[in-house]
Amino acid sequence: MSNGDVSQGRRRFLIGATSVVGGVGVVGAAVPFVGSWNPSAKAEAAGAPVTVNVDKIEPGQQVTIEWRGKPVWIIRRTDTMLENIEKLNDVVKDPQSEEPQQPSYIDGPLRAIRPEFGIYVGLCTHLGCVPSYRPEVAPADLGENWLGGLFCPCHGSRYDLAGRVYQGQPAPLNLEVPPYRFDDDSTLTVGLDPEAA
Repeated sequence: MSNGDVSQGRRRFLIGATSVVGGVGVVGAAVPFVGSWNPSAKAEAAGAPVTVNVDKIEPGQQVTIEWRGKPVWIIRRTDTMLENIEKLNDVVKDPQSEEPQQPSYIDGPLRAIRPEFGIYVGLCTHLGCVPSYRPEVAPADLGENWLGGLFCPCHGSRYDLAGRVYQGQPAPLNLEVPPYRFDDDSTLTVGLDPEAA
């Protein structure tokens, strides 16, 4: 056996070993990289549906939950609130909610599956500020024609208790209605349509 044969054998061995180690290194680097494309558990949880017991919400009360990093309001409307919504059809921009700010199964002036519950994403459609819940009728700072609703302190946009924006306001659209469904008489799930199993 000549010295050249030994060198050739070593060379093949070293090339093979280096290739295997390099391949393992590439796979080792690729697995975490590809894994980083999947959403984190925190990101998945942020988009997950949120379930609420609505029996605990008093008539006239508003509660806030978080869904997809946004505030979502659940307002339990009284009979008087519902009557006042109907009185405002002539002063809101989109009284029948014809602009696509809600799922297709939500329509009409009350913008709800069940009239007593209004569910809205709590961000003004002007620049994304958070309006305040102002259910009182004719407060001094909002005027005698105020029948209860939502007031954006950033630029003064006004919404009624169906989330419909008044005419002549900076906000161009009604408040967004997220997808939601009632699982039973007392359980509401935000983030799922009624047809979702």
